[in-house]
Amino acid sequence: MANKTQTLPRSSTFVERLHRLEAVFNNDDRVLIIISADPDAIASALALKRLLWRRVASVAMARTNVINRPDNLAMIQLLKVRLVHLGEIHPTDYNKIAILDSQPHHQEVLANLNFNVIIDHHPVGKNNAPFQDIRPDYGATSTIMTEYLRAAKIAPSGDLATALFFGIKTDTNNFVRQGLIEDMRAFRFLYPLINQNMVGKIENSEFTRSSLKYFREALAKVKIKKDTASVFLDRVDSPDTLVIMADFFMRIHDINRSVALGIVKDQLIAIFRVVGTRKNAGRWAVEAFGMFGSAGGHKAMARAEVPLSSLDPKIFQKEGALSRFLQRRIEQPGRPAKPRNVASA
Repeated sequence: MANKTQTLPRSSTFVERLHRLEAVFNNDDRVLIIISADPDAIASALALKRLLWRRVASVAMARTNVINRPDNLAMIQLLKVRLVHLGEIHPTDYNKIAILDSQPHHQEVLANLNFNVIIDHHPVGKNNAPFQDIRPDYGATSTIMTEYLRAAKIAPSGDLATALFFGIKTDTNNFVRQGLIEDMRAFRFLYPLINQNMVGKIENSEFTRSSLKYFREALAKVKIKKDTASVFLDRVDSPDTLVIMADFFMRIHDINRSVALGIVKDQLIAIFRVVGTRKNAGRWAVEAFGMFGSAGGHKAMARAEVPLSSLDPKIFQKEGALSRFLQRRIEQPGRPAKPRNVASA
C-alpha cells in the first residue's frame, strides 16, 4: 500500500475495505494493537487479531488505561484476553501499529507513535495513518469489525462473538444511544453465536466494593438543576469511576443530562451523558472544556481531558474555587474563558 493516507469513503463495500486493510500487512510484520480498554475496544482488538491470524508474524494488544470497571475486568477474565499496559512494552519492537475505537490525538501518550491503521467510530480528528476507516455514524467499532469478519467469511468463535456482541450492546446502550441499521445487523448476526451466560455475568459485574465510597461521595455532592445532574469528586482512582457515576445519575427518571468530573493524576476528566434529540453531549463537552484540553464525543456521550497545568493556579489555592469554576463551565459552557492565569476563581 502506498504511504499516502487513505480515508475510506462511506460507499466502500465490506470487501473493498477488507482488501485495503489486508494490503497494509505482510507475513513478517510484528503488529501492535493499541486501545483504551473498554468492551467495544477490547472486542475490536480481538477481531483485528483474528483477521490477522496467519497473515503476520505476531500480534500483541496493549492498553493505555488502568482498568478498574468491574464489567471490563470480568470481560477480560472470562474471555482470557491477553492485554498489557503500553508502559510495560516497547512500541519500537513492532513495525506496524494499529489503534481501534480511538484515535492518536485522543491521548498525549500516543503523540510520538506512527500508526499504520486507525479504525474507529468517534468523530474524525487529524490523523496521518496510511489506512483509516472512521465512521462516526456507527454506534460501535465492534460493528465495523464484525463487517470485516463477514467480508473475510470468518465465522467468529463463541468468545469473539460474545465480545463483539457485548461491545455493540454497551456502546449503543442497547440501542438507546446513537446507532445505525448496520449496528442492528451486526447484533443480529452475532446473537446466535454468543455465550448467553457469559454476557449475563459480564453485565451483572457492575461495581466493586471499593467503588462504594465514590457512590457515598457522589450522593453527598451531586448538584441537580432542572434536568441536569453534575458532580465533582475531587481525586479518583480512574476515569472509569467517573463513567460509572455519570451513568448512575442518568437512571433518575427526570435527569436527561449528567456530568461527572474528577482529577486523575495530573488531569481533570469530565464524562458527559445526554438523552434527547435537541441536546448534544459532544458539543457540551467542547464548549465547556475544549479550550483547556481535548474534548468531544457523540450526541449521547462525550469526554473531556484537561491538563491541570492549563488551568489558572489560583483556582487551586482557595477552597471551593475549583468546584465553582467547573460548575460555571458546566452550566454556561459557551461563556468566554481563558486558559491558565486568566480563569476566574
